[in-house]
Amino acid sequence: MKKIAVFADVQNVYYTTRQAYGRQFNYRGLWKKLEGMGEVVSATAYAIRRDDDQQIKFQDALRHIGFDVKLKPYIQRSDGSTKGDWDVGIAIDVLDAAPYVDMVVLLSGDGDFDLLMEKVKTGYGKESVVFGVPMLTANSLVNSVDRFIPIEEDMLL
Repeated sequence: MKKIAVFADVQNVYYTTRQAYGRQFNYRGLWKKLEGMGEVVSATAYAIRRDDDQQIKFQDALRHIGFDVKLKPYIQRSDGSTKGDWDVGIAIDVLDAAPYVDMVVLLSGDGDFDLLMEKVKTGYGKESVVFGVPMLTANSLVNSVDRFIPIEEDMLL
């Protein structure tokens, strides 16, 4: 049975599914789909700490499903812009996990991850898989992996 490590870019998935479908992603449905692909030995969800009840409940639900939830503080700059980027943290964790699993699954449409997923595939010889919203996933990311699995209606709440 394939050992799978999963990395979920929560902000990206939230905003792309909301923009494309006006709905939320079904993480429990994802977990069931992954179990059909192998054994999930590691699952990490990267999110922003906003200390509101709805976010806390969501993060608790992710933990209940089986995700380790990593949080960064929500930063609002004086100009009104916000920051909460996990790209480097995700990349480090993927590179740390890749030698020990058969498949790396990334949940994101962010093209910044294309080199990372290419490294998983060619540098480590591991199966690289991305789940993303088709119209909002960077082509470079889709082209960098062994398999792109579209997030469509059947994977939404």
